[in-house]
Amino acid sequence: MTEENIKTEWKPTVSPWIMIIPVMLAVFIYVLDGTIGNVALPHMAGSFSATRDESMWILTSYLIAAGIVIPAVDWFSKVCGRKNFFIISILMFTIASMLCGMATNIEFMIFARVLQGFGGGGILPISQAMILESFPKEQRGIAMSIFGMGVILAPIVGPVLGGWITDNWTWPWIFFINVPFGCIAAILSHKLIEDPPYARRQKGVTIDVKGFIYLTIWLVTLQTVLDKGNNEDWFNAPWICWTSGVSVIACILFFHSQITRKNTLIDLSVFKDRNYSAGTIIQVVIQAVLYASLAILPQFLQSMLGYTAFLSGATMMPRGFGSMTAMVVCALISNKVDERILVALGLSFLGGASLVFGSLNLQISHMNIAIPNYVMGVGMGLAMVPIMNLSMDTLNNSQMTNASGIQNLLKNIGSAIGTSLVATMLTRFAQVHQIMMVGHLNDLNPNFIDRLQSTAAALSQYTHVSVANYMAQYSLYGQLIKQATLWAFIDAFRIFGVLCLIVIPLLLLIKRRRLS
Repeated sequence: MTEENIKTEWKPTVSPWIMIIPVMLAVFIYVLDGTIGNVALPHMAGSFSATRDESMWILTSYLIAAGIVIPAVDWFSKVCGRKNFFIISILMFTIASMLCGMATNIEFMIFARVLQGFGGGGILPISQAMILESFPKEQRGIAMSIFGMGVILAPIVGPVLGGWITDNWTWPWIFFINVPFGCIAAILSHKLIEDPPYARRQKGVTIDVKGFIYLTIWLVTLQTVLDKGNNEDWFNAPWICWTSGVSVIACILFFHSQITRKNTLIDLSVFKDRNYSAGTIIQVVIQAVLYASLAILPQFLQSMLGYTAFLSGATMMPRGFGSMTAMVVCALISNKVDERILVALGLSFLGGASLVFGSLNLQISHMNIAIPNYVMGVGMGLAMVPIMNLSMDTLNNSQMTNASGIQNLLKNIGSAIGTSLVATMLTRFAQVHQIMMVGHLNDLNPNFIDRLQSTAAALSQYTHVSVANYMAQYSLYGQLIKQATLWAFIDAFRIFGVLCLIVIPLLLLIKRRRLS
């Protein structure tokens, strides 16, 4: 039997339906921590006496640290054995979670989150590769539906759970709850998971040091520019220009080294596969929209509508129910219909729901949030699970670890860019709309004069007329700021919708799966 036959015909001795239990437990707690802190950010910022922008590093440092580790997963798996590295990743993530809950300042919190990202970075690509390898092709639709449930539901459940814990306990417990589940996942992984021959420990493995350094410099400088650029007025600040230049050069050097050298950090030859290339682009867009929308929707509900942390997080629950509905549908029919149709339908639902969010106002009810969230969840589930199957369907088992590592690296970058850029979009769009609207607050506008006089008359019952007139002007300007901010949220959601719709034609590049 040839080496290639061993790679493609290997089957685990333990039932994959049992093996998937610790795998999905590890996946769930890792993905959960990407969003569980969203609604608790104001509380953490207050505890650390940090600004809102500084507190955003708590989210983005986690994603970037994971992104740095993901391309090296294949090398770590060869050095340690994939099962051993998976367990080490879970334990490092668990220990870092405990350190996050014990943090007393923003610097230590960011350090702990970076360590948590390093630990969690190997969990997702290894889990995806193990599931794809362990299940036969005819069962991968159901298996990837379960995997997709963890990947999609965890970031949706995160704000709900984080809001409840923050309101009823204290924010450190959003990290402490990972500790028992991480320990259970590590113990079960040791007992139930086994390595195929090509994923066991190998001797004489060398790491691409240059590639790893280039990758680290690229991602760290990129995230620094994305997080600090808005406050520094972007390229009007010299240090932003220099940092951006370093990031671009490091990016070019990284990909050049991966193409021209042997024994590199990642194998880019998988991009020759059309299914993989097109499927990865679509997943990056979906991931960016998912994390960006999860970052700004709780902010909209708390700052504009006065929701509590728990209530704003609870509004994500319909999205979770929608995703579960879609998962069941995908599990039942993914091997019976053309999965490209499911992806196109899911992207359409996702884009349409985002456009509906782009028509909100400040007089909406809970149903105006719940229904589009449910539709968005359905779209997320219909699109994500089939596209993961399609993107990996034409690859060999031996390519899975490398391919899933690259894919998750790009998805992490998409999540970080989406989270960072959406904050800039809100600030810039609010400024643009404020400039456009402030011209209407003048003495030549009869509507403004009527509103100013009526407000001043109401306030004059409690204070001097001149003070009442000043307070009325201040009140109207506050309403203008609120409306400008509302329009910024509306613009952001509309951009999400357009992004989802314009990637649908990429499905024409993907080969249809053989149906069973």
